[in-house]
Formats: sequence, C-alpha cells, structure tokens
Amino acid sequence: MLNLPVLKIGNKTAEIPIQQGGMAIRLSTARLAGAVAREGGVGLVAASGLPFEQLRHEIRLARQLSEGHGLIGINVMFAAREFKGIITTAAEEKVDLIVAGAGFSRDIFVIGREYGVPVVPIVSSAKLAKISEKLGAAAVVVEGTEAGGHLGTQLSIKEILPDVVKAVKIPVIAAGGAVTGSDVAELYKLGASGVQMGSRFAASVESNGAPALKNFYLKMKKEDVVQIDSPVGLKGRAVLNPFAKKILEGTQPRPTTCDACLKHCSRSFCIIRALTRAQQGDLETGLVFTGANMWKITEILPVKEIFRRLKEEIAQI
Repeated sequence: MLNLPVLKIGNKTAEIPIQQGGMAIRLSTARLAGAVAREGGVGLVAASGLPFEQLRHEIRLARQLSEGHGLIGINVMFAAREFKGIITTAAEEKVDLIVAGAGFSRDIFVIGREYGVPVVPIVSSAKLAKISEKLGAAAVVVEGTEAGGHLGTQLSIKEILPDVVKAVKIPVIAAGGAVTGSDVAELYKLGASGVQMGSRFAASVESNGAPALKNFYLKMKKEDVVQIDSPVGLKGRAVLNPFAKKILEGTQPRPTTCDACLKHCSRSFCIIRALTRAQQGDLETGLVFTGANMWKITEILPVKEIFRRLKEEIAQI
C-alpha cells in the first residue's frame, strides 16, 4: 500500500500532501481553499485580480472554513502589476505560504523573510528550482506542460520532475495532468513530495465557477484542449470554444479600455475580462483555461468526496 507522507513547507505541515491549484480569475476563492485545507491538504486562494481588501476577506474566510486543518496560502502571477501589494497583503494576513508563477521574482523572497512566510515559486526547470532554493524558497511547485493556464514549458512533468528532485533538497510539489489517485501515485514514485491538482478542483462543488462553466468541463473531449498565446507573453492551455478559436485565428476583438492589470501586456485581448466572463458562465466570449486531462473528469464532486476517492485509489496501489 502506498502511504502518502505529510508535506512540510517551512515550519508548516499539511497532513495530506495534495495542493489545490490557485485558479484565477475567481475560481479558487475561500470556499474551495477552505474545503481543501479542511481535508488536510493545501488550499490556495487565487489572488491575481483581487483588490487587497477582498484578498484579506478571502484569506480570513478560508481560514475560518478550514476549521484549523491543513494550510491556507495564495497563488499570484508575477506578471500582475499589483504583485508586490498582493504578496505584502497576504504576508500581513500571515498566510501559510505564498505560491507565485507566470514569471520569476526576487521581491517575493525579501517579503517572505520580512514576514516569516514560506515562499513557493512555480518553476519549470531544475535550474530555476536551484535558484529558488538558493534565494530561500521553502519548496517549489514544478509545472509540466500538462498544467492548465499559463505554461512555462512544453516538456512533460514526468520528464522534468526527476531532474528537479535531484537538483534540490527542498520539497518538490509536482503539477500538471493529475486528476486521479493513480496519477498522484505515479508522481510520488518519480520523487514528488506533494502533488498540485487544478482541474480536479475546478470541477468541484466548492469551485467558484458558474454552473454553466462546470457543465462545459464535463462535455469536453481530449481534442478540445489547445494552446493559445496569452497577452502575458506565455502560452496558455485552454478549451477550444468560440473565443479560443478567434484567438487562434487572430480575429478576437482587441481591448478598447485597459485596467493596466499586467506589468507587460501584448493587448491582443484582455485576459482578466476573458477569464472573468468564463468564470461567470459566458462560454461564447469567455476564455476557459484547462489542464491537459480535464476531459477525463466525468462528474462535479464535493471536495470531501474528491479526497476520499483519491485516498481510496492510492491505498489500492
């Protein structure tokens, strides 16, 4: 029987080494993060695009909903213009960890040290994992190309993970493509200390997506998974819907107003608005980010049931 070890991040411990992906815009809010932590895992509030006061509210609510179990952190894009303000706000709220991706920041380590908050960068190579460790990272999330949303690599998590595990002494959380207990077990065998799952929790009862979005996930087929060019400057993994089709053809409407939410933006389309439209159930003009294996998910389940099934599947291996 494969027993999952606890996941240690800095001086914090999650009894179940499963971390929920921080899915923006507004998919991973307090309700989801709190439910994941309550089961003993790591719940992340997606902080990109949230005003500071709302972020404080979400962190406090997530902590309340966790009932003192698991860990509560945030996930934020380095590409966000308010990046420094977001991580400072979260640090002031004494979150258990700060996860940051879509670019690499040295600022984050300074704030982590100042407030005593563990910092967990998202990396896609052994080289960046080593740099992170040297700068003081408590752990790293290693994302392969199977991950949803913004991608830092076209290599599979199964290719990258063993090299990263060899390169660093800090815990390595594997991300990309895991939707079942056997997926989790496979990443453990490759040396992961924890596994981050996005798609499986996006398709949960507690996820903050509109019912129409969740039904859309269940109708997806494998061939609907595409990569688009994000205005952030990275590839993004999305579902082929009318809006993604327009992006691929280059016929999407250009923004007429700009909230300057990103440090650098190609302005090919407004990503914050496109993701928000999808989260609210507009599947015609919204952008639906997805992991490579979302199409394997056939039902929307409560977080408690997701954990029960994962543990049962892992115990059988």
